[in-house]
Amino acid sequence: MSTPYPFTAVVGQSDLRLALLLNAVSPAVGGVLVRGEKGTAKSTAVRALSALLPKVDVVSGCRFSCAPTGPDPACPDGPHEPGPGALRPARMVELPVGASEDRLVGALDIERALAEGVKAFEPGLLADAHRGILYVDEVNLLHDHLIDLLLDAAAMGASYVEREGVSVRHAARFLLVGTMNPEEGELRPQLLDRFGLTVEVAASREPAQRVEVVRRRLAYEDDPAGFATRWAGDEHEVRARVVAARALLPKVSLGDTALLQIAATCAGFEVDGMRADIVMARTATALAAWAGRTEVRKEDVRQAALLALPHRRRRNPFDAPGLDEDMLDRILDEFPDEEPEPDPEPEPQGPDDGGPEDGGPDGGPGDTPPQGGGPDTPGTERQPESDSADAPQSPESPESPQSPEPQPSAQESTGPEQAAVRAAEPFRTKMLSVPGLGEGASGRRSRARTAHGRTTGAQRPRGHLTKLHLAATIQAAAPHQKARGRSGRGLVIRKDDLRQASREGREGNLVLFVVDASGSMAARQRMGAVKGAVLSLLLDAYQRRDKVGLITFRGATAELALPPTSSVDAAAARLEQLPTGGRTPLAAGLLKAHEVLRIERLRDPSRRPLLVVVTDGRATSAGNAGGRTDSTPRELAGHSARLLQAGGVASVVVDCESGPVRLGLAGVLARDLGGPAVTLDGLRADSLAGLVKNVRTAVAATASPNSNRRAA
Repeated sequence: MSTPYPFTAVVGQSDLRLALLLNAVSPAVGGVLVRGEKGTAKSTAVRALSALLPKVDVVSGCRFSCAPTGPDPACPDGPHEPGPGALRPARMVELPVGASEDRLVGALDIERALAEGVKAFEPGLLADAHRGILYVDEVNLLHDHLIDLLLDAAAMGASYVEREGVSVRHAARFLLVGTMNPEEGELRPQLLDRFGLTVEVAASREPAQRVEVVRRRLAYEDDPAGFATRWAGDEHEVRARVVAARALLPKVSLGDTALLQIAATCAGFEVDGMRADIVMARTATALAAWAGRTEVRKEDVRQAALLALPHRRRRNPFDAPGLDEDMLDRILDEFPDEEPEPDPEPEPQGPDDGGPEDGGPDGGPGDTPPQGGGPDTPGTERQPESDSADAPQSPESPESPQSPEPQPSAQESTGPEQAAVRAAEPFRTKMLSVPGLGEGASGRRSRARTAHGRTTGAQRPRGHLTKLHLAATIQAAAPHQKARGRSGRGLVIRKDDLRQASREGREGNLVLFVVDASGSMAARQRMGAVKGAVLSLLLDAYQRRDKVGLITFRGATAELALPPTSSVDAAAARLEQLPTGGRTPLAAGLLKAHEVLRIERLRDPSRRPLLVVVTDGRATSAGNAGGRTDSTPRELAGHSARLLQAGGVASVVVDCESGPVRLGLAGVLARDLGGPAVTLDGLRADSLAGLVKNVRTAVAATASPNSNRRAA
């Protein structure tokens, strides 16, 4: 086994280290969610934490890590006889993103259960993590049903496995730690709330600290064992401090003043529910124990709020987590602390309490402890949240007041670029879906064959059996009982008899937006409504676990403003800053969509696309679409649309044309694409979702030439 990077050698990231250590002191805090850009030592710090946890005393031979002094009465390996146990290091179990449900919670041997009537249970990762750490890297990419199982086990302290009437329960108490990169998509708000603490991490912008990070990493890679030895002293000190804080924790007093401060803070920030109050109380108590005190002070409550509340204040997925520290101070100042009694003993020293001039444990230049205080110094080295690297900068020119929308003119399509317009308020839409039955990633949009959902049939298992179809299995085995020499009451089941249940659920799709940003769309009233509608569909895509992409076209080119991603926040930011102006290269936009979808089919062939084209249907420029020189821009757009239709892409056109005289060009485009069209006036009504809900195939869309106009 490779030597892990020492926890005390992590440079900076004091909030991250403090949050992890507080959970080591008091696992009841509820775990940590670490949010941050890639390459910020998230995984390194989490993996290093297990070395600081005290060893655990377990019953010898128990696969579920029961404690000898209080074994689980429902342990599948029990009952356990009284006797001495065995000490072993606390485990750090990592849950892969692609893990199956059986790998997480464990599995029953169905063949033995049917043939012998015994509970032959194979423990999963939840059993391995009992009394240790369960680490989920990229937790935002984990399937929803696994997250639900994981958080239920973390909340109840037990895991339940049920298969066809046979059930097993075992204890599962662990420190839950998840890391994620927000650029790859957000967790649902109700799942965010289940993590006790959250920490935002970012790479330091200080050259000296970045140099120290590189120096230590190179020293570790050259000699991992020697590097760990040089930090062994600091590791031992922090480990001893964790043990001391655990012993002191039951003696810490949470007074009425601290409780009032906690309640007022949660109420002042309008946090939903009572979980935040409980988590803050446990965190403040752990902070006091970590500092070697027996009473909770205002600074403990303040630090607890900074760790426990930011992720609970998000009202929608486009809100960045955060907390107004000035407001927090005003709330806490209303409940001043009583004069504290002097501490009987000095506070224990943390791993980084030495000054920058103290050097490393061996005085070497590559092992200098990080500057700025250690994990016991609340609030130090808090990194500001960095803006997304993908988000374009907002134009500095002020937005002019909205004016009545002018009629399109010849100059409009060749005019200069105009400043970005703010999106109108988003609204709720009904479900958009792709026709047919897919086999894509788990989600909440279109019908698909999935591992979860209603049972629709049975088939021979392809690989490991995960969902047994009991009736089909018995039916397959019944004709062979006499030949197999059945003599008792039980069925003689062979592996070939087992049948896998076919289930139908919902999948997530790729929703690709193609937005017209030309001069004919530049009227502020119109573009604001268009952005509001797209923002509403982005919000729906977030809730249904879709990937989204954004293509814009204007002037002479089409641009992939946002490659397909799970981060709808990035798409919303790009949409908000979208400028307008220039001619309308509609064909270029459609061909760009065709290219993007072709590449995505190679990357993720099981994820089906839904194309949403937002335009008034005008085509005034061929742009970089190519084609025959004698073809008009309108003809090129028609050819491009029919190319997408031939590829089986489900499409919908949002008609942005307005005014007393309408050309109906968006309806023509919709027929070429083989999908429905909806006018801009209907974007805020249920009619939009009704038209998009069941996107018709090319045959159905072209069966009635006037159907799209009547629907619009």
